[in-house]
Amino acid sequence: MKKYKVGIIGATGMVGQRFALLLENHPWFEVTVLAASARSAGKTYGECVDGRWHMTAELPEKYKDMVLMDAEKVEEVAAEVDFCFCAVNMKKDEIKALEERYAKAECPIVSNNSANRFTPDVPMVIPEINADHLKVIEAQRKRLGTKRGFIAVKSNCSLQSYVPAINPLKELGVNKVLACTYQAISGAGKTFKTWPEMIDNVIPYIGGEEEKS
Repeated sequence: MKKYKVGIIGATGMVGQRFALLLENHPWFEVTVLAASARSAGKTYGECVDGRWHMTAELPEKYKDMVLMDAEKVEEVAAEVDFCFCAVNMKKDEIKALEERYAKAECPIVSNNSANRFTPDVPMVIPEINADHLKVIEAQRKRLGTKRGFIAVKSNCSLQSYVPAINPLKELGVNKVLACTYQAISGAGKTFKTWPEMIDNVIPYIGGEEEKS
């Protein structure tokens, strides 16, 4: 079976670290590029995540000596991969611009970020439910002027946890569901130790969170 060469953009962050673990022994993908900010570029991955490795599993040996590339050097990264997973921590408009640069460099992007979730011709996909939405990529390619490059995004983490479970109910005539979700402290790696204000506390509303879905 062919293995696709993939890159992780934003590899030093918490989500990037999770990508690294998930892809470590994947039968379809081989991680050939780890990319991050310019200040991390040129250093080994082990050096950059030393003291801030957030995963419970140990850092895989195969990544420790990989030299990080500069995520902003799009052409250089694109030349080394078949496509990239994106998990950068930047402002939304900066993420949109960076992801489009990769797509225009004919490097497909599968994004964990929310920046492009409301871009009309970018499919937001839960494969088991709406894989047919990938058809909109052809319209996106026409807009971007690409032959191969495109952006596809995943849904909000809350949605992907319960939508697969309730989707089959449509066949039984259920057309309205009230769902409540309860989140952890942070998806960005914060803990009670680093965010003591959250001890015995909740945040009932966070502006902008609904739009991320």
